[in-house]
Amino acid sequence: MNFQNEIVKWYKINKRELPWRNTTDAYVIWLSEIILQQTRVEQGLPYFNKFLAHFPTVKSFADATENQVLKLWQGLGYYSRGRNMLFTAKQVMEIHNGIFPIQYEKLIQLKGIGEYTAAAISSFSNNQSKAVLDGNVFRVLARYFGVEEPINSTTGKKVFSELAQSLIENQKPSVYNQAIMEFGALQCKPKSPACNICPLQINCYAFKHHKVDVLPIKLRKLKVRERWFNYFVGIENDHILTKQRKPGDVWQHLYDFPLIETDEKPDFEEKSFIEKVKNTFGKNVQITPILQKKHLLTHQIIYVQFFALDNYIINFNLHTDIKSVLLEDFEDLPHPKVISDFINLYIKN
Repeated sequence: MNFQNEIVKWYKINKRELPWRNTTDAYVIWLSEIILQQTRVEQGLPYFNKFLAHFPTVKSFADATENQVLKLWQGLGYYSRGRNMLFTAKQVMEIHNGIFPIQYEKLIQLKGIGEYTAAAISSFSNNQSKAVLDGNVFRVLARYFGVEEPINSTTGKKVFSELAQSLIENQKPSVYNQAIMEFGALQCKPKSPACNICPLQINCYAFKHHKVDVLPIKLRKLKVRERWFNYFVGIENDHILTKQRKPGDVWQHLYDFPLIETDEKPDFEEKSFIEKVKNTFGKNVQITPILQKKHLLTHQIIYVQFFALDNYIINFNLHTDIKSVLLEDFEDLPHPKVISDFINLYIKN
């Protein structure tokens, strides 16, 4: 049985009809690849359609503002991807005269495009013989060939890269790369893979050695950091208090509410906490708890507490990072998902 032939045969029967599979336009493929990074197809597809409708060409993307891009990106997470896309679009206009490159060697030099993305774009748009390695491909190769090197180790990455590249030789790259990724996404899934109807079952190392639940192996992740964000919602005369998040932390450049971060769950009646609130919002301020949320990021758990503000006075000359904006203008700004969810639940209704 030929591994590649079986993968491609399965793909031609089972593949999903997705819009970026019907084009060799490197710009469109780039859009899909960046949007789908660490994102399920079902979640990413509406964003892809939205971005392509707003920015049908790389020039229209390059002409956008960061706020426009981040607003469209809102809710997708990993916001640096959106900022990198804007930078990349400008790079393409300046360095490549507005023509999105299709060669791996040129793609890899663009911001936000790593080895996987460069391989995907060059193979799908140009049939360049560059093997893709994403989570789905790692899983298929580890299980079928019995590779027990950790996929996120230096040695493991080298082993998988060499194996993947050897398999794409003499294949049509645009088809084979799509096929093995789709096989991992639909057939050889992380949990409960369909081994009983798998065309590769007979020669699959993991199936034969009862290691389907073990492979691929991944080194333990970094310790998850816990943080407590205490947001203060001040609304007065159709205006709301807001601030733009600084660089170097989660949700940089997005807009949220005035915030006091604490190292542990705050007792909002505790003297030290109340003093911090009064230092910002005046000695007569009153706060009322509204909502608590738990927000999960890759290496962080953020516990969010929203408080309503009453009788507040704020010195904008002292607290220059806080602004008062019209509610309708605030809704048009890009926000972290936890803030946009709060707006939809408590402010719009």
